[in-house]
Amino acid sequence: MPTPASGRGFLWLGLVLRSVCVALGSETQANSTTDALNILLIIVDDLRPSLGCYGDKLVRSPNIDQLASHSLLFQNAFAQQAVCTPSHVSFLTGRRPDTTRLYDFNSYWRVHAGNFSTIPQYFKENGYVTMSVGKVFHPGITSNHTDDSPYSWSFPPYHPSSEKYENTKTCRGPDGELHANLLCPVDVVDVPEGTLPDKQSTEQAIQLLEKMKTSASPFFLAVGYHKPHIPFRYPKEFQKLYPLENITLAPDSEVPDGLPPVAYNPWMDIRQREDVQALNISVPYGPIPVDFQRKIRQSYFASVSYLDTQVGHLLSALDDLQLANSTIVAFTSDHGFLMRTNN
Repeated sequence: MPTPASGRGFLWLGLVLRSVCVALGSETQANSTTDALNILLIIVDDLRPSLGCYGDKLVRSPNIDQLASHSLLFQNAFAQQAVCTPSHVSFLTGRRPDTTRLYDFNSYWRVHAGNFSTIPQYFKENGYVTMSVGKVFHPGITSNHTDDSPYSWSFPPYHPSSEKYENTKTCRGPDGELHANLLCPVDVVDVPEGTLPDKQSTEQAIQLLEKMKTSASPFFLAVGYHKPHIPFRYPKEFQKLYPLENITLAPDSEVPDGLPPVAYNPWMDIRQREDVQALNISVPYGPIPVDFQRKIRQSYFASVSYLDTQVGHLLSALDDLQLANSTIVAFTSDHGFLMRTNN
C-alpha cells in the first residue's frame, strides 16, 4: 500500500446512499421493487481530487467531469482513514474504523468487531440483485476471503483474471528487460492475457448490465477500479497526454521541521519496486531525484486518464442500454494519494 493523503473533495457515497437507503426503506413497504431505482456504485482506488471537476487544469478526465456536471458534487468530504481496507469497510458499513476496529489488513469486522450490515446487504435484503465487480471490498481476510459473500452479494463477486500480474515483472525497462516497477506504462497486447484488470472489470460490468436490462428486479452493481493505485501500470498511450515538461513538482515536498517520526511514513512499499530500488534512496528521509518525481506524477495522472476512459465506457453502456434514467450513479474514491514526493 502507498501512503495516501486523506481523500478530500469526493462525492462521498455514505451521504448519498444512506439517503437512498432511507427512501427505499419506506418505498419498499408501499411499492413493489419493480418501481425502485437501480444503483451503480463506482469505487476508485487512491484517486485524489486531481480531476477537471475539482479545478485541476492539467488532468484530463472528461468522462468523470461529465458525470460530475449533472451530479451532486461534494467539495468538503473526507476519508475515515487513508488506508484501503479500513476505508472500504467504513463506507460500505457506514461505521467508523473505531467501530469496525479495523485499521489495517488483518481482521474481518463481522468476527472481530460486530456483525454490521453493509450497504449492498441492505439492498439485497430489500429485493435487489446485488453484484460486485473488481475491488469493492478489499480481498483477503478483511472480507473473509469471500468479499463478504453471501451476506452482501447475490452472486459470487468477480475479480479480473489479469490482476495476478499487477506486481510481477511485466514492465519493459530501458534495458529491454521486464521488471516489477512502480512506473509501468505498457503495450497492452504484450502483457499476459493481452488485457489489464480495469479493462476486464469494465467488460464484466457491461455484461452484467446487459443481463439486468431484462430483469424484473432492480440491481445494485458495485464496480471497483484498481487504478490509480500503485503500480502505475496502464496503457502507454496515456503517458503521451502528459509531457514531462508540463509536469510541475509538488510545492510542499520538504519534510517539515520538527516533524515527529511517528507522523512520517517512509513509503516502504514503493521502495520495493525495482525502478525505485535502483535510485538507492536513503531511509527514511532521502529525497527522490527531481526527474523521477516528475515521472511519478506523470504516471499517476496518466493512470487517472486511463481510469477515466473505463468510467466513460461503463456510463456509455448505461446510456446505450437505456438504463441511465432508472439508475442512480454514485462515484467515490476510498482515499487520496500523497503526491509530496519525499514522503
